[in-house]
Amino acid sequence: MAIVMSEVFLRRLSPSLAHFVRRQLDFRILSIHRPKEELRASLETMRPAGLITEWLPDITEFLIGLGYPTVVADSDEEVPGGAAIDIDDWEVGREAARYFLRGGHRNFAFLGNSLPYSGQRYAGFSEELQQAGIDPPTSYVEEEPSGKQYLEDLREPQADFFHWLEELPKPVAVFAAHDPLGRFLCEACRVRKIRVPDEVSVLGANDDPLVGALSFPSLSSVQIPWERIGIAVGEAMNNLLAKGGQGSKPLLLSPGGVEVRQSSDTFHVEDPVLRRALGWLQQHHRESVGIEDLCRGLRVSRRSLERKFNEYLRKTPYQALSELRVETARRLLVETNEPMPLVAELSGFGDAERLSVVFRRVTGKRPSDFRKRF
Repeated sequence: MAIVMSEVFLRRLSPSLAHFVRRQLDFRILSIHRPKEELRASLETMRPAGLITEWLPDITEFLIGLGYPTVVADSDEEVPGGAAIDIDDWEVGREAARYFLRGGHRNFAFLGNSLPYSGQRYAGFSEELQQAGIDPPTSYVEEEPSGKQYLEDLREPQADFFHWLEELPKPVAVFAAHDPLGRFLCEACRVRKIRVPDEVSVLGANDDPLVGALSFPSLSSVQIPWERIGIAVGEAMNNLLAKGGQGSKPLLLSPGGVEVRQSSDTFHVEDPVLRRALGWLQQHHRESVGIEDLCRGLRVSRRSLERKFNEYLRKTPYQALSELRVETARRLLVETNEPMPLVAELSGFGDAERLSVVFRRVTGKRPSDFRKRF
């Protein structure tokens, strides 16, 4: 089996692909950044049974054209005679919007690039905001330099980008299409002495520790289930080999939740009581608590608290609590095989029946259907 990938992408998938090595599938690795003719010659020498690669403009089309049974690990485009596995990028954007909305944000923006997944993530981000009655967010597109590798993102902000950033209404929540752009945004804010997260709350995507944890401030990010992607890639290749190269439709997997770090770790509401309430719900929503417990903890009347929630967030405290619990349940349904009663307990619902009722009210789907879909 030939793996033609960047080092970054291989690091993401290798723990899962090791499972297939133990099934006596031998792997040979080539850098996807090598010249095309070198890749062709190396593959002709290897004569692999199949090819696993990532998507890069121009290169991936060239590799598919060589005629090997091919699995593309991050594409939603159908591969002739092969298979494509990808994250649901629209859902990544929706996840980012839900996270910012729970934090009480009212102003939103998007920082993207010229690649297809960026537009899909913007579309999901906008759709979720529009469902909450918010206009599509302003956006800025940073062109991807040709030949640049993922971790070598050393671009310098241009004058028009600084103008866009400074004109954003503050405080603002900015979703960056991937982590290097989130880091780029944090650095630009530091240059212009714009406080993160107080004035600009920044959220990336991919949750890459070599980017997020080493950024300043550390970067919050939508989690991508690389382990599940790696498993799906290995299974797709097994199916291709078993069926003699018969292809399949692209498989889209759901993202995880948000890994919260310093770049977005704050609630953007002016009212101090409401800010404390959101923090209390975030901390205690997995427990068997209700709105009366919240009111006692804050020493505020329920009527007063409900008025604040309605005026600022256009929802009740109970709706906010339910949304947090549903979000936790969503992650458990996607990332674990735990039975419904345990998912209900771990997400604060208490029992599976209550989980089903509230989950369907918030998402429009039954928990079992959601798990099957994603």
